Amino acid sequence: MIAILAQLFDPLTLVVMIAGVGAVALFQNGVSALGSAFAALPLLFRADPDRDQTAARAAMLKIDQVAQLRGLACTDRVKTANPFLAEAARRLANSERTEQFESWAAQALADRARRHASARNVWLSVADAAPALGMAGTILGLIGMFAAMDDPAALGPSMALALLTTLYGVVIANLVAAPIAARLADLSERELAWQKEAAGRMLAIARRENVPMRRASIREVA
Repeated sequence: MIAILAQLFDPLTLVVMIAGVGAVALFQNGVSALGSAFAALPLLFRADPDRDQTAARAAMLKIDQVAQLRGLACTDRVKTANPFLAEAARRLANSERTEQFESWAAQALADRARRHASARNVWLSVADAAPALGMAGTILGLIGMFAAMDDPAALGPSMALALLTTLYGVVIANLVAAPIAARLADLSERELAWQKEAAGRMLAIARRENVPMRRASIREVA
């Protein structure tokens, strides 16, 4: 068994396959997206949207209490380890109008969704390119076999190239790139869901706290 597995590993062929799919992903998505795709890898194991959602809901209760007791200007005093919540609380405290916070929240969530999609698309490109490059290697191997029909010693390496490139293409696409893309899509959906919920609750708080101010202004003008 070990001998068979050893025969399946050809460092040069594997490096060429990885370089090929990497080049395709780079040309299709760009350098920044490629960097984001690799930077997202640690999140596959570290990210926990359910935990973040629970923490966000607890923080929102505190922000709501602070807003009722001290006003919107003090909501940024609520401490949270989540960068999105911390920035949202700061924006809520510093926005002079409700529309300003609403505009920031919509833009921030849209930018975050775009960054998530950019990283995910790199792995989708790899999943699409790997089988095609594997098939190209198979064709090259078959060409080498037919070109060396009168030399039996040359048939083995060409056949190995034809089969290994197909194997590597399937493995890279279905056991590496596609699962990573699916995991990133799931994490993105769940993360954006709780962030939209938090932004919506902050917007509701801002509208509630600004209503008395608007009514007071109307009475002063009258």
